[in-house]
Formats: sequence, C-alpha cells, structure tokens
Amino acid sequence: MLKTPDYMRLLPPWLIGRIGHLDLLARGVVEGFITGRHRSPHKGFSVEFAEHRQYTPGDDLRALDWRVYGKTDRFYIKEFLEETNMRVTILLDCSGSMRYTGDAAAEVDGRRLSKFDYGRHLAAALTYLLVNQQDAVGLVTFDTKIRRYLSARAQASQVRRILEELHATEAGGETAMAPILHEIAERVHRRGMVIVISDLFDNAAEVVKALHHFHYNRHEIMIMHTMADEELTFPFNAFTHFKDLEPGDLMLQIDPKTIRARYLDRMRQFVDEIQGGCGRLKADYVPMSTKLPFDKALVDYLSRRTGAMH
Repeated sequence: MLKTPDYMRLLPPWLIGRIGHLDLLARGVVEGFITGRHRSPHKGFSVEFAEHRQYTPGDDLRALDWRVYGKTDRFYIKEFLEETNMRVTILLDCSGSMRYTGDAAAEVDGRRLSKFDYGRHLAAALTYLLVNQQDAVGLVTFDTKIRRYLSARAQASQVRRILEELHATEAGGETAMAPILHEIAERVHRRGMVIVISDLFDNAAEVVKALHHFHYNRHEIMIMHTMADEELTFPFNAFTHFKDLEPGDLMLQIDPKTIRARYLDRMRQFVDEIQGGCGRLKADYVPMSTKLPFDKALVDYLSRRTGAMH
C-alpha cells in the first residue's frame, strides 16, 4: 500500500472537501495566458462587449456590427473583453517571529499550530483552490532575503511543487519585511494578485509603503495578517519569561501587568496603521488569529468576498 507523502498533511482530504466548492476571483482586470473566469485588459471577441472601432482590412468580418452599418453606412468592429486566468503570487513570511505558538492556537492532528504552520496551511489551501480553478500560482518564501521563488504556473503539478516547498521550509531568521516586499514587487512583473501571509512585524509605515509598490504595479493585494491570540490580547498575569524568537536569544523576565496597557495600545496602533494603509490601497485586509481554525477562517473570508462581489 502506497504511503501518503508527508507534504500532503498540509492538504488533508477533509480540507479539500471544505474548500473545493469555493472561488477566489479577481476584483478587477488581470493579465493571463488562457481562458478563465477573470476580466482581462486585452480585447478579443469572446465575452463582454467593450467598444466599437472602425473596420480595417484584415479584421474578422464576423465581428462587424451590421446594425451600426445600417445606421451610419460605415463598417465598425465590435470589440469584447476576454476572460482570462489569474496569476497569483503567495508570499509567506518565514522569519523567526512566525514560530510563535500560543496556548490558544487551533490544533491540527492534535498539535497546536504556530503562526508559520497556520500560514503554511493557508498557502496550501489557496494553492489547491486556485489551480483547481485553472489559475496560475507561485510561491515566495522569505525572511531577510528571498529564500525560494517559484514562478506562477497553472499546471496541476504546481500543487505538488508548492506543497513540497512548504513542507521543507522552516521558520527562522530576522525580519526585513519592507525591503523584501520592494524586491519581490520588482520581480513580479505580470499584473495579477499578490497574497501576503505574515505577522507583518516591522515598521508599519514602511510596510505600507512597500505594499504601495505592488499597488503602483497594478496588482490586486490581499494581506492575511496572521497573529496569535496572545499577541492581540496579552492575557499574561504572573511573571513571565519572554524570548525573542529571532536570532539574538534575548530573554526577559517581566511582570506583564506593568506593561499590558502600553503593549495593547502599541499593538492597536500597529494593527490600525496596517489596516488603514490597506484601505487606502484598496487592498483586502484579512485578520487571521491562530485561535480560529484556519479552514474556518478561510471559508468565512472567501464566502464574504464572493458575496460582496455579487
């Protein structure tokens, strides 16, 4: 009997059953290669009427608008907007802070998920969903540098390639969020969708500025802001050891009660600045607490998104 590959733990059958009926459609126009379900900026003769233009020799006579000819005695061609596939690049933060596993974190197979594990499952689910709807998906893993860059492809084999990469990747290293986002924005040339899965722990203003780079290049942006419940609520009471999960091994013993108010205030400012920046860029801001099972969080978000587009 064949053993199920370890990387398939990121995409168990129950997850496929939950997301198989869902769609992730582009809100605006996208550029692609094959016929799909998203509006394309390229004109053709296939789906939605765009405009008329005057006939020139060599044009397809089947596209002539005879009604306009009857009124004007001139030949005009009907142009249409084609539908196309979407190119999606998933950016997964692999910095040390993503290793944090809170006591309130959701479990999979009896194991609580770190922010990084949560992000890997989200990336795996999105990859399957997008390839299943014939879209091209790529993956970038990063911390202070780009670790791996898999270009977007629409083949079924891309699911396996990305799952293998996700399974083999571990979180660690420092954070250099903003510079890396700028670098990736320079490398993702074709307009499409960029999905960032990260706790975004960096200077919030610089992160928003880097996201603007994708917006300037006319990408649709989705931010899956992945945080542990403890980071958002700071429920600690007794003296606690806090360890820096990024290189440096800094360890502090702190009375949480003395810093709770200031910590929560700064966390609110951080989240508000990121969320506000996403709003100005018309980017989807999706808060993801690891306390909520990732499949439920994803299904809820995609259902809301689809409903808002109809």
